[in-house]
Amino acid sequence: MTSLSAPMTPQALLDHLDQGRLWPQPCGLSLDTAYARALEVRAMRIQRGDLPKGYKVGFTNRTIWPRYNVHAPIWGSVWDSTLTLCEGEGAVSLAHVCQPRLEPEVVFGMKATPAANATLDTLFHAIDWVAPGFEVVQSHLPDWKFEAADTVADGGLHAHLLVGQRKPLHEIADSAATLDNLLANARVSLEKNNQPVEEGQGANVLDSPLRALLYFTQTLRACPGAPDLQAGDVITTGTWTDAWPVLRGEQWTARFSAPLGNLSLHFTA
Repeated sequence: MTSLSAPMTPQALLDHLDQGRLWPQPCGLSLDTAYARALEVRAMRIQRGDLPKGYKVGFTNRTIWPRYNVHAPIWGSVWDSTLTLCEGEGAVSLAHVCQPRLEPEVVFGMKATPAANATLDTLFHAIDWVAPGFEVVQSHLPDWKFEAADTVADGGLHAHLLVGQRKPLHEIADSAATLDNLLANARVSLEKNNQPVEEGQGANVLDSPLRALLYFTQTLRACPGAPDLQAGDVITTGTWTDAWPVLRGEQWTARFSAPLGNLSLHFTA
C-alpha cells in the first residue's frame, strides 16, 4: 500500500487516535521515520499530561505474519489511560477505538532496567512479575490493510491493555531457562461468550514470551531517541492466537495453562 499524498503529521496521527477515525491515506513514511514520528507523538502525549506506563510488542507471532503483510515485530507505547490492572476479570470501553481486535498475551512487569547487552539470564533478574493479558488492538486504515510503517506510526496498533493476576517471578521460576521453557510450552484457549474460538501457545511468540522480551529490549535500545526500560514498566509481548474482531457487549475469556490462570474481559460502550 503506497500513497503519493503528504505523510501524516504527528498532530494528525494524534487527532485520529483521540477521535477513533480512519486515516485518509497510509502514513507515507519509511519504517525508521515511522518510529521517529511515533516518538514525536509520544512526546506530545507526555506534554499534555499522559503518562507512559510501558510498551507493547506486536507481530511477534510468526504464524500470522502473512495475514497482515508484516515480516518482523513492532513496538509502541502503553499509557496510564490505556492500562487496566485486574485480578482476573475486567471491562474495557470501545469508545474511540478504531476497528478493535483482541489478543491474548503474556505481560511482564519490570523491577529494574535490564543490563547492557542483556542475555536471557540477566534479563530474568530484571523482571518483577508475570501475568496473563488481553491487548485490544486497533487499526486506523480500512480492513486492517497496511504496511509495517503504518502500524508503527499508528502507535504499534495499541488501544488498551488489560492485565490479569500478577504472579511474582520467584513464585513461577528460579531461572531464565525454567521460565523460558515454562512459557514456551504454556497454552491458551480463547473463548467468546463461552464458545471456543482458537487455541495458541507461548512458543508462537518468537519461541517464548521471554525471548520476545529480550528481542524487544535489544530493538528498543537500537531505536534513536527511544527511552530505555525502567523499573515499573509493563510490557506485553504479543498474541498467542490471531487478533479477533470484537464488539460491545461481548465477553471474552483466555484460559492459560498453569501458573498463569484465566482472564475475562467484558466490552462496554
